[in-house]
Amino acid sequence: MNVFVFASLSTIIIITITTFIIAFTPLREFIPGYSSSKLKRDATQLALKADSLSLALKKNEDYIKSIQKVLTGELEYAKFNKDSILESTEGVQPPMNLSTSKEELELREQVAKEEKNSLPASPKERSRKSKQ
Repeated sequence: MNVFVFASLSTIIIITITTFIIAFTPLREFIPGYSSSKLKRDATQLALKADSLSLALKKNEDYIKSIQKVLTGELEYAKFNKDSILESTEGVQPPMNLSTSKEELELREQVAKEEKNSLPASPKERSRKSKQ
């Protein structure tokens, strides 16, 4: 009976120690389904880089195609954008509020006053300020 109790207790202790070693050390990364936080972080960064690189590649390909059209003469004059060849590849920009705010108007007035005060209006005033 003592041998049975000793074997059972030793089995339970070995299982408990093994569980703690695997759960609280980097060994848990070898169990399928577990991944390290560094691996997750690296995967996220690589996904973001891949997304930005694919966008840059698409822009470059569109740019090269448009240059090829211009060089081969396949591009019609009416369809040619004189300002920028890349304009057609840019995404649609959301509308922006470009009206001046109250704070901006106040800042403009303040800067105008400072500029007016810092620069003399006439040559006589300049000579007076330089003598002082």
